[in-house]
Amino acid sequence: MTSELILAETGPTTGRPVLVLHGGGGPATVTPIAEHFSTTAHTLLPTHPGWNSTVRPDHFTTVADLAAAYLRLLRDRHLSDVLVIGSSLGGWIAAELATADTEGLISGIILMNSVGIEVDGEPLRDFFALDARGVAEYAFHDAERFYADPATLPAERLAVVQTNMAALRVFSGGPAMKDVTLRPRLAAVTVPTLVLWGESDRIATPAYGKEYAASFANARFEVVAEAGHLPHLEQPARTFALLDAFAAETGHR
Repeated sequence: MTSELILAETGPTTGRPVLVLHGGGGPATVTPIAEHFSTTAHTLLPTHPGWNSTVRPDHFTTVADLAAAYLRLLRDRHLSDVLVIGSSLGGWIAAELATADTEGLISGIILMNSVGIEVDGEPLRDFFALDARGVAEYAFHDAERFYADPATLPAERLAVVQTNMAALRVFSGGPAMKDVTLRPRLAAVTVPTLVLWGESDRIATPAYGKEYAASFANARFEVVAEAGHLPHLEQPARTFALLDAFAAETGHR
């Protein structure tokens, strides 16, 4: 599957590898993260199969499938000391990837408003039940700034949104967006982990994020004020300061 991955690579090839994993909105939602790190790092930004009208093999249907593909990518490229950054669904993939990394290729993990685990009393919002206005209200601190009226979007953009939502539904398993086996497995992950959360996220609440961090053996939890589900878009300076500090702490190069 690795040969079929759509992959954008930027930055110096001698820099620390940084694998950036996008969420349901597609690679554009995390492009600022990839661009930020590309000044010093070998940055890899894949498009998950099925997003942006890319081909998804019929047998390729779970987050574990995605994690396995990205672990093969790291192995095939002989990459080590890898910093993995995942946003939303991408964080779920990163967490699954960390549990499968038996060779120690990953030296740091950053989960940003991630989904994927089950937390009693903190269910994830049914993202598929929200209209565009609801997405803005629940996902962002400043809803008006990020609301996009579907009536104003070009047909090509609407088609991309629809295909991305369809792919998200396949890999996430629908509204639940969780794997009940994941959380118990995270306790075995000893790699330094930063769990970073937008304070105003109502898709996955900060309380959910705090429990996510507590699931790892070596994680810390940081909150970004005045930001929601995508803190790097609403508060880039605050978010990148936290990302850079963690990257500096964990890199071996």
